[in-house]
This record gives sequence, structure tokens and C-alpha cells, in this order.
Amino acid sequence: MDFELGDRIRIEKDGNTYEGVVMPSNTDHIVVKMVSGYNAGVDPEGASITLLEKAGPKNAPKAKPDKAKGQKKLPKVTILSTGGTIASKVDYRTGAVTAQFSADDIVDAIPELTEIADINGRVLYNILSENMKAEYWTELAGAVAEEIENGADGIIIAHGTDTMMYSAAALSFMLKTPVPVVFVGSQRSADRPSSDNAMNAICAAKVAVSDIAEVCVVMHDTTCDDRCAIHFGTKVRKMHTSRRDAFQSINSDPIGYIDHSTHKIETILPFSKRGSQKLELKNTLEPKCALVKFVPGANPDILSYYIDSGYKGLVIEGTGLGHVSTDWITNIKRATESGIPIIMTSQCLNGRVCDRVYDTGRDIQKAGAIEGEDMLPEVALVKLMWALGQSDDVEEVKEIMRTNIGHEMTDSTLK
Repeated sequence: MDFELGDRIRIEKDGNTYEGVVMPSNTDHIVVKMVSGYNAGVDPEGASITLLEKAGPKNAPKAKPDKAKGQKKLPKVTILSTGGTIASKVDYRTGAVTAQFSADDIVDAIPELTEIADINGRVLYNILSENMKAEYWTELAGAVAEEIENGADGIIIAHGTDTMMYSAAALSFMLKTPVPVVFVGSQRSADRPSSDNAMNAICAAKVAVSDIAEVCVVMHDTTCDDRCAIHFGTKVRKMHTSRRDAFQSINSDPIGYIDHSTHKIETILPFSKRGSQKLELKNTLEPKCALVKFVPGANPDILSYYIDSGYKGLVIEGTGLGHVSTDWITNIKRATESGIPIIMTSQCLNGRVCDRVYDTGRDIQKAGAIEGEDMLPEVALVKLMWALGQSDDVEEVKEIMRTNIGHEMTDSTLK
């Protein structure tokens, strides 16, 4: 084939036309970056390929700026890579997505990041997010604190989307931060034509150099490439399996939005300003906690299993205002009398738990359960793990669970 990396080519195959700049590929497929900014991978067998323009300064893939030439004047941002779709490629032979990029690879793939900040890459894990564990959250929080102590002006955490809300919640409790700590991911890998990785990463970088000193999540706000939303790490949930606007704030507005074309940030909610608080790390967790979903007819022995297996805390995802059937109440009381905190949350997501309306709810409260207010069930779980990591005293743990630590509870529920 008479083309090289950086050349502009046209590929015609099976009635489709792909035109763009030839990019590196670790398979026998040809990968081109199209005018849209998306990548396409095409099997060359049976394809018609036309060379349109040889590589040159105008169309060659961008190189990372030389840090010696003024790059040090930019804010210092560390990308901590844990894997996930934003740090993955499609194997065009199988169609499968695998986590195989490092933080530096992300910068190579999205060179615009180096125009925003002096980027330092560090790989912590190279996993898909379903493989996250509580011990990884502890290590991740420690790595963030270390980078801040070493002078980072902002942190970006590249993370898989499936469990991003758990990790963001964990760091929201474990860290007080003087700089932005921004989780970002993508619903579709870099090689997919509809990938959201570049826009999400660029918006995350702009938030990382902003004054928003919160643990937050930055992801597409709409299905278009117009803006990203900036969510509190404790109020966000993935609400769709594959849409690019899957992440939404629940029982809260987002902190704000960032326009992709102008990079202008519009804030809606109050937030901690850069430098307004000192770095504080409390990353001890109690992993032996569980989230139990109540369903009609569920056997109360489910709770007995956790009580008798040495679990230290339980979150129940109840119905409506935070209810379970009456035959569960005896085991709730047995758990609380054994020193195991029980937190009641709701399957409804939107709205607030209130166990003072119906008789069942009042009986649940009498049995010693704690209302989870408007916390998402998974956030309540992570918070309980963190609370039990801070104290062995059950009453103190209950007080922590009733206290708003990282925006996880709102004063009033609007939705």
C-alpha cells in the first residue's frame, strides 16, 4: 500500500466511504481519523484505497508540545488511569473492547489536552470497572493525595463508567481537596465512530484547571457534542447502558456545565473553591458491608445470612418511602441489637426516605434502622463502609450517616 502514517486517504468498501488521516493501528485493519474527529477501522481486504494527500505539517497527527518550550507555564494536571473504556481500544478482528491504554496513551490520542495543562500520566490499574474493589478505592484516594502533595493543580481520574459512581462517592468521603478531582470516562471506545472519549477528556481537563475544588464527574450532558455536565461525585448515577448522556445527577442539579466549543464553565450550585480547604485524607474503609434489595416475597433469612456471616453494616434498598415487608422487621431489629447499622434507602431513586408515614416505616424505625434521606443506595453503601472505617462506636457511626459529608444529602428534594 502506498500510504504512511499521517497521509490522508479515502477507503471505499461495501458501499461505505471513509476519508481521513491514517492513524497507528495494532491490527491488520486500517484506522483513519475522520473530519468529524472520530476514528474508523476498516479491513483492507476488498477495499478500494485512494491516496489523497501525503503527510505534512497540516495533516500529520499532532505531536505533544515540547514541555521545554513554555509548557511548564500551564497548570499541572495528573491523569490517574484505572482503565475502562476511555483507556481502551477495539480489536477490529473481534469487535471486543479491552482496557489496554496508559495515561500517556490517552494524551497521545487526545493531544488537545496538552494545550490545557502540563499533563503527567500515571497508571494505577488497567481494568474494566466491574473489577473495582474497596481496596482499590483506598489506594486511589492515597494516590490522589500524593499527587496533590507533589504540586498537582488538578487531578483527572480515567475510569470505567459502569462503577464510576461508586468510586467517585468513595473519594468524596475519603478526601477533602484544595484542587479539582475529576472522574471521566467514555461510553464508547476511542476507535468507535461515535466515541465520546475526546470531548469528555477535554472538558474534564478544563474542569481540572478550574476553581471547582470538588470530587466530581464530568461526562456528556446530551447526545450531541455540545456540552458536558459537572456532577457531584455523590449525586450522580449512570442511567443508561450505552447512551453518551447516560450520567445524570439524581435529587440534585449538576454543579454546572462546560461548553465543548468555548470551554466556558457555567455553574449552578455552590461548590468549594480552589484552595479553600486543606488536603485531608481519611481512606480507611470497612469492606464487609452489603447492599440488599428488597423485593416482594423476599425471605427475611437474607438478612440472617449477613448478620451471621460477620458483616459490619447493611444498606437496604426498600420500596417507596423506604419499606420492607413486616416479616423483615424482626431481623432488622436483631441486626441493630447486634451492633450492625441498618440504613434504609429507596428503589425509587428520586425522592427522600421517610419512615414516619406508614405503620411499617414506624416499625422499621423502632427496630433501629436509620433513614438514608435522599442518598442513592450505592452512595449509602460506600458511605457506610467509610463511616465504619472511621469509628468502632455504633452511635458515632449512626451520627456520621446522618451528617452530610460530601453533598450526598440535600436539604430538600426537588425532583
